[in-house]
Amino acid sequence: MTSGLVLGIETSCDETGVGLVRVDGDGTTTLLANEISSSVEEHARFGGVVPEVASRAHLQAMVPAVHRAMAAAGVTARDVDAVAVTAGPGLSGALLVGVAAAKAYAAAWDVPLYGVNHLAAHVAVDTLQNGPLPPALALLVSGGHSSLLSVPDLAGPVTPLGATIDDAAGEAFDKVARLLGLPFPGGPHIDRVAREGDPAAVAFPRGLTGPRDAPFDFSFSGLKTAVARHVEALERAGTPVPVADVAASFQEAVVDVLTAKAVQAAREHGMEILCLGGGVAANSRLRALAQERCDAAGLVLRVPRPALCTDNGAMVAALGAHLLAGDATPSSLDLPADSSLPVTEVLVG
Repeated sequence: MTSGLVLGIETSCDETGVGLVRVDGDGTTTLLANEISSSVEEHARFGGVVPEVASRAHLQAMVPAVHRAMAAAGVTARDVDAVAVTAGPGLSGALLVGVAAAKAYAAAWDVPLYGVNHLAAHVAVDTLQNGPLPPALALLVSGGHSSLLSVPDLAGPVTPLGATIDDAAGEAFDKVARLLGLPFPGGPHIDRVAREGDPAAVAFPRGLTGPRDAPFDFSFSGLKTAVARHVEALERAGTPVPVADVAASFQEAVVDVLTAKAVQAAREHGMEILCLGGGVAANSRLRALAQERCDAAGLVLRVPRPALCTDNGAMVAALGAHLLAGDATPSSLDLPADSSLPVTEVLVG
């Protein structure tokens, strides 16, 4: 098993993330630095991420973020043993910035390059807080993804068990926040406002939970529409919209479906561990209900601290460290950026 220091670069959406992770000979990983430069404020006035704006922000932030990470870790270029980068999925232009930078650093420093899957990296980041990950079921919930994955090993193969068929959970949070007059990104604001509301105030639908529906797929488009119609009906009647109650009821509908399906999938596939990841995994109600249902089902819940749930370079470095330790074959320097990279492909050749 190879030890070393891995630099991780993440640019799949609107965060420029650079992390440094050291892996020891026994596979233990240690996070040394995790620098993030977000362009979220530049997108806020548009109510969502603008790909061209994100790409330009990555170009401006990349080199300073690398310098800050290395300074925070107290290391220099000669200390780095490998470079890992998100090769997909994500926004094409944003991915290209990170992949090009990673190639340049790997070539200049003459170290291996690992192009990795963004979703697999969200699972790997758990090891920085909770240690080596045994075979587990992963529930990944973000602005672009809502997925249930069977993860026997971080190096793969990863087997998808279910995914969203329309809006991802994080996307639904953003759209509902806009309906309620809350800022972008919507997830943190709905989480905050919902704490003052009644989650049973409005009986919003639970998508794809019927006996004939795909048991592990998700759908949040209908829920978003139900919230919109509820708000519109109140406004037509001249009734003030109880924002906290609507937010709490919407949030409960989302996390109810996510956690119920995750626990069911874990039981049916003989998994003893549920690993929660992705930006929406920072949601306080999702974390609480997941813990409650895992305890009732006799499952172990593993979830990283909120700062490691959102997109960051540490998660990419963590997966790169696992690949380096396992002597995985590095990617070539003509590594492509693949916006639709399938989750089954953990390492891009």
